[in-house]
Amino acid sequence: MIHSKSLVLFDIDGTLMRGAGQHHKQALAEGILRVTGLATHLDGVPTSGMLDRDLIVAMLRAQGHSHRRIRGALREIMAECQKAYVANCGIDLSPFLCAGVRDFLVDLQRRGAVLGLVTGNLSQIGWKKLELAGVHNYFSVGAFAEDGSTRARLAYVAARRARKAGLVGVHCRISLIGDHMNDVRAAKANGFQAIAVATGVTSFEELQASQPDILVRDLTGLPPERLL
Repeated sequence: MIHSKSLVLFDIDGTLMRGAGQHHKQALAEGILRVTGLATHLDGVPTSGMLDRDLIVAMLRAQGHSHRRIRGALREIMAECQKAYVANCGIDLSPFLCAGVRDFLVDLQRRGAVLGLVTGNLSQIGWKKLELAGVHNYFSVGAFAEDGSTRARLAYVAARRARKAGLVGVHCRISLIGDHMNDVRAAKANGFQAIAVATGVTSFEELQASQPDILVRDLTGLPPERLL
C-alpha cells in the first residue's frame, strides 16, 4: 500500500547537522590504517559535498597508492571505517543539529511525507550519526557512499528504494535538501525539486549561483507545504 505522495531526501553533514565530523574523519584514517598500514589524514582535503569513498581514495593517492591497489582494497577499507566509527563515536550529537531541524522533521512526518537520506557518508556512519543526534527514527530509507560513485546516482537509488518498499508512488513529488552545489546538481539530474540550505560551509551566494528551486538560510525559513 502506498502511504505518501511526497518523498523528502536530506543530506546529513551541513544540512541536518554541522561540526560533528571529527570522529568521522578519524574513522576514515583508522579504516585505512587497519587495511593498508598507512597513516593518512584529511588535512588540506576539501570534504564538503564529497563522498566518503572519494575521500578515502584521495587519502590513499596522497600516499602514492595506485588506482589498481585502491580498487582492490576499497571495499574492505570502507567496512573497517564503519566499524571504527560505530565503536569509537559514542557522544551526544544532538547539540550539532542545525537550526530548525528537529521541528522541521516532526512537521513533515506529521503531514505524511516520507523522509530519506542522500549522503556521502558510509551507511553505518550516517545512521549512527542520526542515532546519536536522536533523529534517526524519522527516516525510512537512504542511499550512502557505498551505493554509487556520484551523488546523482545516490539520489536515484534512494528514490528507487522508497518506491520498491511501497513507501511512495511512482509519480510522487520528490525533493532533495542539501547544503552544497553537488546536492543541487544531484536533484536536477534526477528531476527532483532542488532545495539548498546555507547551513554548511558553502555560502548563500555560491548556492544561489547553482540555481536551486528553493534557497533558504536554514530550515526555519522553509515552509513544509512547499515539499508536499
